[in-house]
Amino acid sequence: MFPVFEIFGKQIGMYGVMAVLGFAACVLVGSRLIKRFDIDIYDFALVMIAACVSLVIFASLLYGLTNIRLLIAAFSKLDKIGWKGLWAIIRYAFGGIVFYGGFIGGGIGILIYTKYAKELQGHRDHILDIYAVLTPLFHTFGRIGCFLGGCCYGVESEFGFTVHNNTLNPSINDVNRFPIQLVESACCFVLFWALLTLFRKRIMESRLIYLYMLTYPVIRFITEFFRGDEYRGIFFGLSTSQWVSIGLFIFALIMLPVKTKKLKAQAPPLQ
Repeated sequence: MFPVFEIFGKQIGMYGVMAVLGFAACVLVGSRLIKRFDIDIYDFALVMIAACVSLVIFASLLYGLTNIRLLIAAFSKLDKIGWKGLWAIIRYAFGGIVFYGGFIGGGIGILIYTKYAKELQGHRDHILDIYAVLTPLFHTFGRIGCFLGGCCYGVESEFGFTVHNNTLNPSINDVNRFPIQLVESACCFVLFWALLTLFRKRIMESRLIYLYMLTYPVIRFITEFFRGDEYRGIFFGLSTSQWVSIGLFIFALIMLPVKTKKLKAQAPPLQ
């Protein structure tokens, strides 16, 4: 597609550019959403930093999990490849990121930070609601970045795009592929708008994160069948992301009624 461009002789990756744009969009939207709860922008920035740090760690860990067979093979041949070779393989195995790892990691970062930050006591559910709204917004830009960079490509198809001379991902060259990245980007934007509307109308308050986990995993489970790349891990005919989708969906299906019951119990009695 359009993986890189040059400025003053330095190559700039389009995925990185789209990630920055997505982050900027989240900052803009998030700074407006926090006004409902009277959360200070400084405190919001700190909890988002904590979420981002945890996001990167878990995104890399899950990427490593998709390369588990490579890691097992490397350790079994340690006597042949040596420690230097093993370290090179480990760096390669954990050298990417997986969205679901980032999403789970970001949520964990928020839970940990809001537990100990006095300024955000009582705002955990509010922050998670905002996180649920912002996640598909960022993902919208991210998937466009995937399309431009040539990763997360689609299956061979008569309808789609043909890429030539992509040095970052040669496997997609000269093969017409279905633009699944753009399809998922559009789905993420629709999901963002739907969650934002619910947030504005105060519908499903303190439960939007579960609604997200009931919706996006369905989208992801379906779109995975149109990806065409198997390096992310295939187990029993399903990719790693499909298994995570199933897990998140079941988790939200259990937790949503539990959370709803808890909120009803905490609600003041009608006079």
